[in-house]
Amino acid sequence: MTTVEHILGDDWTIEPAGGSTGAAYYAQSNKKRLFLKRNSSPFLAVLSAQGIVPKLVWTKRLENGDVVTAQQWLEGKALNVEEMQHPKVASLLSKIHHSSELLDMLLRIEKTTVTPDNSLAMVKEIFERIEGIRDSLLLYKAYKFLENRVNHMPVNETVVCHCDLNHHNWMLSQNGELYLIDWDNARVGDPAMDIGRILQSYIPKDDWDQWLSYYGIENSRHLMQRMHWYLIIDEIVGYAWCVQQNREKEANFHFKELNQLLHQVNDWNL
Repeated sequence: MTTVEHILGDDWTIEPAGGSTGAAYYAQSNKKRLFLKRNSSPFLAVLSAQGIVPKLVWTKRLENGDVVTAQQWLEGKALNVEEMQHPKVASLLSKIHHSSELLDMLLRIEKTTVTPDNSLAMVKEIFERIEGIRDSLLLYKAYKFLENRVNHMPVNETVVCHCDLNHHNWMLSQNGELYLIDWDNARVGDPAMDIGRILQSYIPKDDWDQWLSYYGIENSRHLMQRMHWYLIIDEIVGYAWCVQQNREKEANFHFKELNQLLHQVNDWNL
């Protein structure tokens, strides 16, 4: 990180901010504070302009070709599980999904759009590649569910999906501004991918219709079908990754979630 220190000057203190990539840092000098990230997506500028992430202060290219972005470092906190039910969450997600500027930019830098066909192909590849996956009756049932319903999945509208809506990625500033951070997994696809994750993980089922009204749509059978289809894919992918990483406890969590989803689609006749 010496190259970044050279850009900022000797009076700045830089510390790792954690995260899986090791490319994020906190920088501090007297009363000035910045959040730095190496090689973040050019998508960040549009997100900043729309107030979805903390303000982008500057972007600089290093001698080695890396690009470093600096954002406002805001005092705030991640949302807890209960706070995810607040209408502000639904409203911000709707704003993201309905932004033509975000969609235009991501389509320019993202190679492919998530479709039912390429999602099913990804799951099929997992079954063929990872030993033991095919032997599970539950995983086999899940795959057959996906396969049997893939032709009912298409939608007219694709949007920018965040694809990692864990409550830790929702940040509430001390001024009450809500931000959605960590856009490394963003893809263009069916909005049901994001909607389903929030509903299934954070919203009591009796409140789904109310949450969707905050988002700006009515519940429908087609939405529930698409939502559960992508949720099942998420759990299969998560389970397979945990198995490969020997994370047995997390793999068991995905397995239980998958079992619950299959019961839901059966009970609701989806």
